[in-house]
Amino acid sequence: MHWFGTKITRDQLRSHRTSVAALLAANALPLLGVLLLGWSTFEIVALYWFENVVIGVINVLKMVTCTPDPDQVDLQKLIKSGDAVERQLAAKQAEALVENPWLAHGAKFFFVPFFIVHYGMFCLVHGVFVVVLLGGDGPFGDGPFAAGPRASLDSLLNFNLLVAAAALAGSHLYSFFKNYLAGGEFRRTMLPVLMVQPYGRIVVLHVAIVLGAFVTLMLGSPILLLAILVIGKTLLDLSLHLAQHQDATAAEPGLGDLDAPTTAPAGD
Repeated sequence: MHWFGTKITRDQLRSHRTSVAALLAANALPLLGVLLLGWSTFEIVALYWFENVVIGVINVLKMVTCTPDPDQVDLQKLIKSGDAVERQLAAKQAEALVENPWLAHGAKFFFVPFFIVHYGMFCLVHGVFVVVLLGGDGPFGDGPFAAGPRASLDSLLNFNLLVAAAALAGSHLYSFFKNYLAGGEFRRTMLPVLMVQPYGRIVVLHVAIVLGAFVTLMLGSPILLLAILVIGKTLLDLSLHLAQHQDATAAEPGLGDLDAPTTAPAGD
């Protein structure tokens, strides 16, 4: 079956069943918050913004522990492009990796701080956007910031919301240990790939979430629409999670003939 353009097979679900179960369980808590605790649209979107921060922190851990193995890295699949310039760069990266494996570790001194600054600014701007549009007393605001900073902190730091935030963080941490470390993904990827990897996921997720939040607010934040928003986010999150890990199960080991004038495999 296909969800949001991603082909999901039973083999994928079976091979990632524990991380999928953790993802679904963690995403079930916001749904319960909407149905049973009356969480507002702002609280839901703020919770998902926090999840962005968690994804960034874990991506830093991925970059620090990344140890590409020339016998396992498939740069043709990682680049996902038949562009001649990119293929030439891939060939140079492969050659450097074979000649000096420690080069990948030295590059961390540039890539990791750069990612922290760039991604941190991205999350800061996104957080301000969420607070200004959804958290105040503006036309879309239903959040606590209109009542003052003390009320806002009391609302966002309530126990139930913190439990949901911890569950989402735990889900991503579990996937990091299970798929990335224990599954050997840290040997099949490279720093430039990891540096840009989170952006596609969070942009797709949060454009959908924010647009859905606006529609929900304009209709008075009915519980049904909020529940649909959470369920839609969960299904999209699941499809992106499986898409991110499917190359690891499908890729052929080795760098391959990067000088050959071939194009990227269809569907990548």
